[in-house]
Order: sequence, then C-alpha cells, then structure tokens
Amino acid sequence: MIATLEKPRLPVFRKPQQPATQHAPQHAPGQAEAMVDYLRRCIITGRASAERFHAVFLDARRTYLGDTSLGMGLDFALTLRMRDLFSRALSIGASGLIIAHNHPSGDCRPSACDIASTHRLKEVAGALDIELIDHLIITERSAYSMRAGGDL
Repeated sequence: MIATLEKPRLPVFRKPQQPATQHAPQHAPGQAEAMVDYLRRCIITGRASAERFHAVFLDARRTYLGDTSLGMGLDFALTLRMRDLFSRALSIGASGLIIAHNHPSGDCRPSACDIASTHRLKEVAGALDIELIDHLIITERSAYSMRAGGDL
C-alpha cells in the first residue's frame, strides 16, 4: 500500500543481466509494489528499532545498475555521508537514484528533517548530473513516496 493519494510513478526496474548484489529483485519490471516490497526486505531486517537507508542506482534508461545499504541509525534518526552515496553512484555510472529509509515507529509520513535532507540530496545529485527519482519512506505495513506526495 502506498500512503499517498496516488501511486508513485516509479521507473521501470529491469533486472540486470548480471546482478550487482545478492538482493537483486525477483519481481516483474515496472511494478511500484515490487519496488516497495524489495526495499522493505532490504531495509526492515535485524534490529527493527533502527532506521536504515538503502539506495538503488539506475542508468539513463532507468535500468538497474546496483543497490546498497549505506546507513543505519537509531529509532528516530540516521546518519548518512553523502560522499559515500554519490561516490558509489559515480563509480558505477548511475544517472538516476532511488533512495529509501524506514521509520521504525510505523508512521511513514516524512518529518521536516526528512524533507530538508531530501531537498539537500536532490541539490547535490543535480550538481553531479544524477536525478533523484524518488525517496521512499517504508514501514512494515505502508510506504510513502516523496515524489508522489509532492515533497521532492
């Protein structure tokens, strides 16, 4: 379930010919639900009370290049070094980026900090010719697309 009035317009998510990670998605391409389900499995693992951050890297045709977990925090915040995120994106030639993090509280609405951080990430990405396609906030039962919600 996407917690906005409309479903996000996520990119076509094609499986790579050679998976970049062991977590490559196994769902049909182009399904927002498959993307959310995949990211939920990547993010909501282990310590359920910690916020976790995950990034999916796409090329100019929005084909999957790889993905990685980059940050882990406490129950209400996480620390992420933009340098690590964009270094990885540039090293694999990514033109697009979908980022996601969880809210252990179960409330997928973005905080003021989430919105401000997303705007900053979008600025840095744009300066590097990388499109921040979406920022998803995921809980065990729902997800929020910052693009569809008008926060991106």
